[in-house]
Amino acid sequence: MIALERVTFRYEDMEMRFDAQFPTASFTAVIGPSGGGKSTLLNLIAGFEAPQGGRVLIDGMDVTALPPDQRPVSMIFQDNNVFAHLDLWQNVALGVSPSLRLDAAQRARVDAALAEVGIAALAHRKPGEVSGGERQRVAVARALVRDRPVLLLDEPFAALGPALRRDMLDLVKAMQQSRHLTVVMVTHQPEDALAAASHTAFLESGHIVAMRPTEELFAARDLPGLKEYLGTSPFPS
Repeated sequence: MIALERVTFRYEDMEMRFDAQFPTASFTAVIGPSGGGKSTLLNLIAGFEAPQGGRVLIDGMDVTALPPDQRPVSMIFQDNNVFAHLDLWQNVALGVSPSLRLDAAQRARVDAALAEVGIAALAHRKPGEVSGGERQRVAVARALVRDRPVLLLDEPFAALGPALRRDMLDLVKAMQQSRHLTVVMVTHQPEDALAAASHTAFLESGHIVAMRPTEELFAARDLPGLKEYLGTSPFPS
């Protein structure tokens, strides 16, 4: 479980405060207006930002003072962070060792991850030779080989078309269920939350206003900020 206990963080003139729990092996989407603190929430969990107060706990361990590489967390960004001079296999292998010096068992893990995300046949192509969706599959495969219990997604599929985005969500959801991962995903697409997340949190002005089962949240009538955020969305409000 991920727990944020009275976590505070100030950015410019906005003070954020997070008190939240994300249960073990759950899939939670985080939605809300731009600039409200969604990416900051992920960065506080991952360790890329340090809170001014409060604690971040993962599976009961206080990780507040730990650097990102020592936390049991993997993170996938909108920019898939592939390296153009390395082939796809090497880009995935970076998740095991930055030196790319892998033993036989580690090499087998990379091969298995590439197969699991459906790009084994492309292993020795460079990122510039494959599609954007295939590059994002590299990022997912890299998270697989890291084998961390928490996966954070910061709008990783925003640049993809609807059909491809749904394929990637299905892939991540299947991975989450088979490996019992705790997933927190920031998205601006309500349909992404409905497709993949068991729960959704609505965040605005640095606070989580509500966190409920996804369909229940989108049907809520007691959250005026959510109604304003969704606007003329076809989803219930």
